[in-house]
Amino acid sequence: MIRYMLKCDQDHQFESWFRSADAFDALCAQAQVSCPICGSEKVAKAMMAPTVSTTRVTGDTPSAQPDPAPAQITSHTSPLAPDQPAPEQIERAMARLRAEVEQNSDYVGVEFADEARKMHAGNAPARAIYGEANFEDTKALLEDGVPILPLPFLSKRKMN
Repeated sequence: MIRYMLKCDQDHQFESWFRSADAFDALCAQAQVSCPICGSEKVAKAMMAPTVSTTRVTGDTPSAQPDPAPAQITSHTSPLAPDQPAPEQIERAMARLRAEVEQNSDYVGVEFADEARKMHAGNAPARAIYGEANFEDTKALLEDGVPILPLPFLSKRKMN
């Protein structure tokens, strides 16, 4: 892992970790690195002091150098980009999605994989269903070409 101090075209500074220098370059080339303050994808490495470790470790001798201060964001704006929804908006949208799925689909529970396979084979009437499936069943359905999608919420059966 490698840590870089980064800077966007709006002069916001922030730090981020990457698997390697090549991974950083590849992500930047694909516009996958963006400023957490303004959302700009025009990001470059900023100057930073090198981290130097000593080879000698002494028992209880305090370090000659103080611990480095944590990196700070240099702007006083919200950490979310302006076009990002607030967490409350996301929760409301998820609740609406859940209500829509529950209203317009049949819950088949743990029989989801069997029911989806029957519908795909033409042995059961086609309809919108939702339910639960383990990893192995999900993988098998996808490998067999059964069109399924995960839902971004947990089953009510598993909720406390």
